[in-house]
Amino acid sequence: MAALQLWETLKESITVYTGLSPTTFFTGIALGLAVYYTLSSLFGSSDRHYERSTRPNQEEIRPLPPPVQVGEITEEELKAYDGSDPNKPLLMAIKAQIYDVSQSRVFYGPGGPYALFAGKDASRALAKMSFEDKDLTADISGLGPFELEALQDWEYKFMSKYVKVGTVKKTIPVTDGPSDVEPVESSNRDVDKPAENGPSEKPAENGSYGKPTENGPSENAAGSGDADKE
Repeated sequence: MAALQLWETLKESITVYTGLSPTTFFTGIALGLAVYYTLSSLFGSSDRHYERSTRPNQEEIRPLPPPVQVGEITEEELKAYDGSDPNKPLLMAIKAQIYDVSQSRVFYGPGGPYALFAGKDASRALAKMSFEDKDLTADISGLGPFELEALQDWEYKFMSKYVKVGTVKKTIPVTDGPSDVEPVESSNRDVDKPAENGPSEKPAENGSYGKPTENGPSENAAGSGDADKE
């Protein structure tokens, strides 16, 4: 009896406060619940799908290892750090100074807009903002003041953003041509060469020179002639 009286009271309250019959009221509640569960199932599944799809990407993104100093290497050795090997750092050089640009792999790594600069000293290309192969070199001779200023801006940017890990070894070309140094033996020959104008004027043992007198035979020779006449 108590439950029946409660139900009659609830029906009267629904009619008074909502102006709807109890059947219409409960039908509306049922439809609302059905719409709610339908929408929640749709958006809830998409959220769970997004979490499942982003979880592998988050696992693939690993923290970058600390920069490793490579020291002084040649330009040929620098090519090994162009990003083709994911286990090696991504390096790039400006004015013979090597920087680790691994944190900007999206720009300098394979497929990036500046990928052709990686693994090289492309100072000339950066100064001219050129993407031609002939400018991918460290030679900055013949650049104008504006190009040198642009290169300086690039260097300041790299110095403030990336870690310097080494330098590029300068290679000096070796020529096989003859040496320009003349032998010194000629000077020695000139010293030992006798004078062409006359006999050497070396002093005799008694300290006088062996030069003949201009007035005639010596007095000793005349004395010996007089002795023969007697």
